[in-house]
Amino acid sequence: MNYRHAFHAGNHADVLKHVVLLAVCDALLAKPTPVFALDTHAGRGLYALDSNSAQRTGEAEGGIGRLLAEAPKHPAIARYLGATRACRAEHGHASYPGSPWLLAHALREDDRIAVCELLPEEAAQLKSNFARDSRVAVHARDGYAAMKALLPPKLGTVKFNRGLVLIDPPYEAQLEEFDHIIGAVREALTRWPQATYAIWYPIKRRRSLQPFLRRAATVPAKSSLLAELMIHPDDSPLRMNGSGMLLFNPPWQLDRTLASVLPLLQGALGEAGASSRVEWLKPAA
Repeated sequence: MNYRHAFHAGNHADVLKHVVLLAVCDALLAKPTPVFALDTHAGRGLYALDSNSAQRTGEAEGGIGRLLAEAPKHPAIARYLGATRACRAEHGHASYPGSPWLLAHALREDDRIAVCELLPEEAAQLKSNFARDSRVAVHARDGYAAMKALLPPKLGTVKFNRGLVLIDPPYEAQLEEFDHIIGAVREALTRWPQATYAIWYPIKRRRSLQPFLRRAATVPAKSSLLAELMIHPDDSPLRMNGSGMLLFNPPWQLDRTLASVLPLLQGALGEAGASSRVEWLKPAA
């Protein structure tokens, strides 16, 4: 697996991640007070599905390609497809929005966004893509270090009491990455305890995730929820069979939205043996 995201933009994992991300954003926007969003592993923020990288894998055809051709009817899917079409109207018919673009699309004029990318080439492109958006601050730095430096968020005298942190690392060393995530979220919660923390993770064999999920259940958030979409049977460690989103302090009723949309995504994107689940690791009190 090549971990540079251009190879995987628009695939089934992106569909899950971006449907969930927009649902979280919309829930946060239900209140008028400003929101701060931090994307710790942002990539370049905007992709071309007709590029050599995307064409080499063809993964988008099994993800966003299928939904654009024929999508189940659900408000969360319509929201995601509307954002994708808005990106294409602005950047061309083969464009696909990364999470930074979706955050900028979803959030308001008085909201603020920080995006981090460590790879120099990707960070330079990320900066170019958002050079005209004063709401977006681009940081060419390690995302976990940025969580220490930028949280709790403050701009001048303005403090942001509400918002989200998206953690979507490359998982080049999966077990080590899980350690980084748990440690970073534990520390971040001591400084910004009211935020929503959304972590994307790949699934090859689901049972191998159990140690990570047991540790996640002990993180001192008010609540924690997982949402998983498997498009292949859980029978091979040699491919990514699905992916999940782990959410600490998810917005109110997000579980209901995800419980209704994930089976539809499973039906649209999955093969025989596909599955999905939405479960509380720690229910809200």
